[in-house]
Amino acid sequence: MMIDIDTLLTWGAAYKKVSAGEYIFQEGSPANFYYQLISGAVRWVNINDDGKEFLQILIEPGDCFGELPLFDDEPYAATAIANTDSVILRLHKSTFHELLKENQDIHFSFSRLLSKRLRFKFFILKEMAQHNPEHSISTLLHYFKSNKKNICTDCNMLKLTRQQIADMTGLRVETVIRTIRSMHDKGQLVINKGKIYC
Repeated sequence: MMIDIDTLLTWGAAYKKVSAGEYIFQEGSPANFYYQLISGAVRWVNINDDGKEFLQILIEPGDCFGELPLFDDEPYAATAIANTDSVILRLHKSTFHELLKENQDIHFSFSRLLSKRLRFKFFILKEMAQHNPEHSISTLLHYFKSNKKNICTDCNMLKLTRQQIADMTGLRVETVIRTIRSMHDKGQLVINKGKIYC
């Protein structure tokens, strides 16, 4: 979901540059802004007590992130970290609410986005319960391809690393590496120079 940049600027949004590795917000902190990624990449993760990340979603330019607490007034459910040097637009929460009140089409789009992200969570939980790494990875790649997320639409190259797939599925990275190699051997995907093509 992307709100038109000119619309955001008209409503008082401001650009902010963030460096690779910088925290944009942390799980449990209060939400004060609507965020939209202009350039770069951001990962939205939960971090356990041992420092292991569970990847919720990889944010691409044009995507918004961290919007859930703008609707339920609860703290952030995950942490947003810049993967690369990035530029974001942020709009204060109270102004964001006014924008939605005056633009029902944007409000409806957010309802659809939240439903889509919730549906993805149900999908991931169901796949994790299968305890079949090949099935989980294959289904995840099919989901990304059909939804045109995290896969290059021109060349079908997966934009996620093996570690990110592991962090998203709850599998060990060694299991992901072994499973992807097996899928390549079976002709289910292609590995070329370390890159995965679906």
